[in-house]
Amino acid sequence: MYKFMGLSSLAISYFLFVSTIVSATDVHYCDSNEEYEVKVKGVDISPYPIARGEPATFSISANTDTKISSGKLVIEVSYFGWHIHSETHDLCDETSCPVAIGDFLVAHSQVLPGYTPPGSYSLKMKMLDGRKKELTCIKFSFDIGFGSSSSVADM
Repeated sequence: MYKFMGLSSLAISYFLFVSTIVSATDVHYCDSNEEYEVKVKGVDISPYPIARGEPATFSISANTDTKISSGKLVIEVSYFGWHIHSETHDLCDETSCPVAIGDFLVAHSQVLPGYTPPGSYSLKMKMLDGRKKELTCIKFSFDIGFGSSSSVADM
């Protein structure tokens, strides 16, 4: 009896822990009629919601039919429809290059400033190859929570 209760409570604790720290988010292609070379399967965000002043990781699972030796990720962030931030990253800093044919993962971690307003944000990410050809373009939303160990006074 005690063994069953211990395993049961351990399983429940694990489920609650995992379900609060990772969230799969709905992903949409920028152009639903486009046949992108890179097919995005999903985006996981950890922790979710994102906590201001704490590290957050965006993990994008994708698939390609062609080898990718270099490229860029171009990211645009909007808050209530207003463009607020852009950044560009070397693809090979976010995944192993060359990217082989098949499944691969792009992961980016970042700490958002403590003064980042809580709420719903939208992100648009373009993946370009070394010749600046668009391999994929996706959009998704994410939330930033109220929790933070930082404040504007910490700046």
